Amino acid sequence: MTMQTTKAIRMTATGGPEVMAYVDVELGAPAAGEIQVRHEAIGLNYIDVYFRTGLYPVPLPAGLGLEGAGVVTAAGEGVDFKPGDRVAYCDRPPGSYAQMRNMPAKSVVKVPDGIGLDTAAAMMLKGMTVEYLFHRTFQVQAGQTILFHAAAGGVGLIAMQWAKALGLTVIGTVGSDEKAELAKKHGCDYPIVYTRENFQQKVMEITNGKGVPVVYDSIGKDTFQGSIDSLSPFGMFVSFGNASGPVPPVPLTALKGNLYMCRPSLMAHTATRSTLEAMSARLFDMVKSGKVKIEIDQRYALEDAAQSHRDLESRKTTGSTILLP
Repeated sequence: MTMQTTKAIRMTATGGPEVMAYVDVELGAPAAGEIQVRHEAIGLNYIDVYFRTGLYPVPLPAGLGLEGAGVVTAAGEGVDFKPGDRVAYCDRPPGSYAQMRNMPAKSVVKVPDGIGLDTAAAMMLKGMTVEYLFHRTFQVQAGQTILFHAAAGGVGLIAMQWAKALGLTVIGTVGSDEKAELAKKHGCDYPIVYTRENFQQKVMEITNGKGVPVVYDSIGKDTFQGSIDSLSPFGMFVSFGNASGPVPPVPLTALKGNLYMCRPSLMAHTATRSTLEAMSARLFDMVKSGKVKIEIDQRYALEDAAQSHRDLESRKTTGSTILLP
């Protein structure tokens, strides 16, 4: 196969959305262990912003995007995929913001019948994040009350529905009344508009002063102390993002002698093929059962990726967002 030209987003410097350029790139044949994917849809995630700004460093020039779904167009040696297979992935290396790309086959899974490729692109990273948060980081049990920040975000709306399916009571923080309604509609029992209310006080009111066994926090700096103060004895603070900035250095004494804190990552789980397959299978089952519905609230053309980042960072988006090549 000779080189072919495809459109992709590339950045030669880190910074604001303006560093993303929509350019022609040359694409060669997939190497051994790789497949070539023609994207039908590309997932937008907050982690893409961290790569763009340089918070998560990558060698430049670089592509962006960790999530995509499409059709295999070519397969390198030693892979279990063939042209025509419907596939999805969410993994490094960044570069899903492209019409076509080569991707390590070990990171890719087949998309089952009954799930559209646009849906797959909108749910792999967010859905498997919820899977590891609820089933691997802190194994939630029916009847528990949990606190989940950014309850109306992309991960949040999936988490609200998943939590209901597991029999949990959910306290969720949101940034506006509109987002509170949205979170409630998806299963959040107690939405708290954190810009107006002290969420830690509300958590203690709702739990009769006991606190919650686990806090799932993707906000970071702004919610850290309130999250710690919302935990019951031997509770776990789970930091899985930092939309408001990284949590500053914390002395161990902040854990009050009886709390746990962790910083899990999706990529650490999916690095093992058997775990990736188990996680994606559980996610696909949840979606096919109808217990979790993936809502694509925004669609942008790939060439408008910069605008999608502006909207994401200004908290204008809800649910999942995809880019269309």
